[in-house]
Amino acid sequence: MDRDLLKNASASASVCAEKLRLPLHSRVWKGQAGEFLGAGVGSSLDFQDHRSYAPGDDPRHINWQAYARTGHYTMKLYREEVRPVVDLVFDVSESMFFEPAKARRSCELFYFLVESAARTGASLHIHLVVGGNIRPIPREAVHTHHWLQTARTLQEADPDQPPDLSTIPFRANAFRVFLSDLLFSGDPVALIGLLGHRQGSPVVFVPFARAESDPDWHGNYEFIEAERKTRHPHRIEPTVLSRYRKTYANHFEIWKTVSRRYNAILARVGADTNLESALHEEAISAGALEVTN
Repeated sequence: MDRDLLKNASASASVCAEKLRLPLHSRVWKGQAGEFLGAGVGSSLDFQDHRSYAPGDDPRHINWQAYARTGHYTMKLYREEVRPVVDLVFDVSESMFFEPAKARRSCELFYFLVESAARTGASLHIHLVVGGNIRPIPREAVHTHHWLQTARTLQEADPDQPPDLSTIPFRANAFRVFLSDLLFSGDPVALIGLLGHRQGSPVVFVPFARAESDPDWHGNYEFIEAERKTRHPHRIEPTVLSRYRKTYANHFEIWKTVSRRYNAILARVGADTNLESALHEEAISAGALEVTN
């Protein structure tokens, strides 16, 4: 991938973020001050309730009109304003970038998710992962495209291992976004469970290309293993192709079943149309995104 590809992917994502966004407005948040409604009480302009005055309360919130009527101090309670919390994990294994259209879509989705979180003022933590190798990156590394250098460093180790998210310091009550093609072996229950731990809200975005989901192979091919770049000659007969398609479909049906069972959202995003059209195909109906007002 060159810098022009990254710049174009970032520009495409920015345009898309004007129309679509992560569904953070539908959550009730707890935590840092911001502009979203929280579960506690605070000092916003959104009136919530009354309670009796207690020593140490802010006198600015005393209901003086009620005191004039009753002679008792009562406090006006307002809905707390908080910032949403987003933990974004980007699987940067080689299979995410092996095919040009898929590489572009993976980058577009990454930039889009970062931009969407930024536009809400969310507290955003970003981690890149390959196998058991985890690397946190600052938001500035995304804007300057330096994240790719870190991704290439991670790709040099454990290329065959599935992503291990167990060491990521996920924050409580966070909106947890996992960007991965899910083309690895392993137990979906364990991974979805980690994303949902400590009241997390798991959302999985899955980029894919038609070349992998519905190939038209026939005859002799030399396949390249994405992670290790090893070459494997095969002859593809119709029965082999049919078996591949069935296995591929079953793999993602298992992921979708586990996601539904554990209240996670999974949205596959194709690479053969523009980003906005691809997101409209499944992400919105699945609840992974919402349309901006």
